[in-house]
Amino acid sequence: MVVYNEKILIVEDDVSIRRVLERRLVFLGYVVTSASNGKDALRLLKTESPHLIILDLILPNFDGYEVCFKIRQISKAPIIMITGLKNIPNVVKFFELGADDYLIKPFSLKELELRIRSTLKRAPPGHIYVQTPRRYTNMMQVGALSIDWSQRKVFKNQNQLKLTTLEFSLLELLFDNAGKPLSRKIILNNIWGYTPERDVDMRMVDVHISRLRSKLEDNSRKPNFILTVRGRGYLFRAY
Repeated sequence: MVVYNEKILIVEDDVSIRRVLERRLVFLGYVVTSASNGKDALRLLKTESPHLIILDLILPNFDGYEVCFKIRQISKAPIIMITGLKNIPNVVKFFELGADDYLIKPFSLKELELRIRSTLKRAPPGHIYVQTPRRYTNMMQVGALSIDWSQRKVFKNQNQLKLTTLEFSLLELLFDNAGKPLSRKIILNNIWGYTPERDVDMRMVDVHISRLRSKLEDNSRKPNFILTVRGRGYLFRAY
């Protein structure tokens, strides 16, 4: 059995579910802390600096949407939302607030383990769909953007942009394939690490592209960098 040692924060008010998740993740070797409400979760976020957060939607005091929003104000740690909601608008809202992935209850522990590993392993893509990387230097200028690949930082007109780990990985994938349309399936496979099986999986790609555009582009409705190629996917245009 492979043993991991990353820190994971579980935010779940259901005691039985929380204990099952704690036991399983501790068994796998993760360092686990947990909270039953948003207030404690934000406190632990600051003191424990987790590598990943598992966040339930239904919480006392304020719900998972608000907790997710508050986390994103102070942390880039990836967030996996867990929810009993199955309708696409509610799930999409998670991604608009900065969540990285989601699971619908009831879910298997094996599925959660796979999602955790996939999320924690965000790295320069190496799947068969991806071309040889086109980044030859640590610093590159693309229009008004300055990209520091080694530090994983992006500046626009000398002001640093606040990109999440997932957003930067998405930028890497698009840039390494500049000029080549990438389908949602390819993007999902490379960034999230699994093949799409649900409509909302595809929608997840669209939401994160939209969030990345809103940070990179002067006008996200008329993008200069990340273009939509109808029927084929998304394309990065490097000037």
